[in-house]
Amino acid sequence: MDIDTIAAISTPMGEGAIGIVRVSGDDALKVADRLYKGKKPLSEADSHTINYGHIVDPKTGEITEEVMVSVLKAPRTYTKENMVEINCHGGLISVNRVLQLALNEGARLAEPGEFTKRAFMNGRIDLSQAEGVMDLIRAKTDRAMNVAMNQVEGKLSQRLQKLRQALLETVAHVEVNIDYPEYDAEEMTLEILQEKGTFVMKEIDKLLQTAQQGKILREGLSTVIIGRPNVGKSSLLNSLVHENKAIVTDIPGTTRDVIEEYVNVRGVPLRLLDTAGIRDTEDVVEKLGVERSRKVIKDAELVLLVLNYNESLTDSDKELFQLSEGHDTIIIVNKTDLEDRIDINSVKELAGNRPVVTTSLLKDEGVDELEEAIKDLFFQGDLETGDMSYVSNSRHIALLNQAKKAVRDALEAVESGMPVDMVQIDITRAWELLGEVIGDSVHESLIDQLFSQFCLGK
Repeated sequence: MDIDTIAAISTPMGEGAIGIVRVSGDDALKVADRLYKGKKPLSEADSHTINYGHIVDPKTGEITEEVMVSVLKAPRTYTKENMVEINCHGGLISVNRVLQLALNEGARLAEPGEFTKRAFMNGRIDLSQAEGVMDLIRAKTDRAMNVAMNQVEGKLSQRLQKLRQALLETVAHVEVNIDYPEYDAEEMTLEILQEKGTFVMKEIDKLLQTAQQGKILREGLSTVIIGRPNVGKSSLLNSLVHENKAIVTDIPGTTRDVIEEYVNVRGVPLRLLDTAGIRDTEDVVEKLGVERSRKVIKDAELVLLVLNYNESLTDSDKELFQLSEGHDTIIIVNKTDLEDRIDINSVKELAGNRPVVTTSLLKDEGVDELEEAIKDLFFQGDLETGDMSYVSNSRHIALLNQAKKAVRDALEAVESGMPVDMVQIDITRAWELLGEVIGDSVHESLIDQLFSQFCLGK
């Protein structure tokens, strides 16, 4: 890979106490020394120390910034290269000026994710750990952060390496039997092959069993709130977000477009969509909102269907039950502070196996029960937090499913009495697919695509 020196701003753009410009590469210390003035050059400082000084424009001699500079010498760094992190005052002008001076003195602007890409290419982390770094940055809940942190630490990688080693030993054993029959090696019988394949398949199954929960933690649930006008949909959004994000009035049709918010409900990250009340209307703007509401329902992973405790069930309510068919749905009967006019038995009959929760959002009653119902719907019992080697990445899930199929094909070949050298083809394929998860056997274009999704400076 290229060994040029790269630089980028590693803190969010905007005003803040501190801004950090990160520099990595063989010449990182040389580039920084051309800008830095302190008690001694950074190249002479001990590794993993932070040094006080000033950034000076080499061309004008003007002091640009007062800084603290971290010196990190290879190989004990994030990228396994020499690194310098210049801590300056936060603010657009300050950090950009320091970055520009570093670029003027020979560094190149880093591409998105290039620091982490170098950590991967230089062997400090594997590909699944690198993807865990991105998940760690994007985590919306404590549980999601724990899952990402364990992936960064290599817990998923370790499990996959054990499976790859078992498959590799099997392939090697077959090769010895075929190529060197004169050696006194244990014959690779179909029974041994079946035993190894069954073990690997069970372990892959265990990982895939965590996939739904892991994917939810990583990506969040697309959750849509539906109901007739004025049943309390916007009040529900405000209750879950714990903030008045949506306008609430007693005038039907107040919400005319889809409102989106991100919320953490008992460790379940929800991408919450409050929709326009679904009804027949002649209002052109409201009509467009109703059409959008119908569209987002189709793409939703969770539907929160709100009914009015103070009104009888209508044909529109029954239509909403039909629209939510095929989705995980929770029925919310709101406004229990008012007179009971709804037939709750009919609601439960229409709901079938779907949970029914009663609330008075005006009095903040029933919200805890609703949050618990959401958690129980997706995380049966308590989510384990000890191992946390959850599969959360769609790419990993797809590769594990393909590896499982390859092992299944091998086992079916064993049962049909195929020669071991033919079975070996599927075993080798499974080994390669597991290698793609951790980056041992992956195309360079995929690596570029994955790291391009990172933020600049990471």
